Amino acid sequence: MHRPNFCVECGERLAPRSWRARLGGSFCSACAHRLGNSGLARSLLILTLIAFLGFALGRWLRPAPPPLIIQRVANSPLSDVPVNLNSSARLPRDEKDNAASKQTLNSGSVDDVVYLCGARTRKGTPCRRRVHFAGERCYQHKGMPAIVPLEKLTVKNK
Repeated sequence: MHRPNFCVECGERLAPRSWRARLGGSFCSACAHRLGNSGLARSLLILTLIAFLGFALGRWLRPAPPPLIIQRVANSPLSDVPVNLNSSARLPRDEKDNAASKQTLNSGSVDDVVYLCGARTRKGTPCRRRVHFAGERCYQHKGMPAIVPLEKLTVKNK
């Protein structure tokens, strides 16, 4: 690689330096200072400024994220009524206990029937995920047949 021995501006002999100090150096120190030629530092500053402006412009021009929409299937057992978290917090303690016992009696959670997916997994065993209705499959196994009979996919809580 060519390395100049003399300054290209004034012709002064350049002192031999290590290669790191001579990366942009075809000028002597006086000419480099007079011409404002700080080569490497200036190019690094320009590259940093361009990168920063590029990131800032990209972030500023990025579109807003779409709103979060949560959808349920039509046969979902969940209620469409919004949950009021403060309603049970305002009740006295014994009213809370009564409300909780009424809720468990009305929901029938003690005698609920639980259904399993039952589709074949990669391992070859039936899927054990819970589903809402008999014969339904979980999100991962939609459209796949069950590998066990429907009677074995019904689990009764005790």
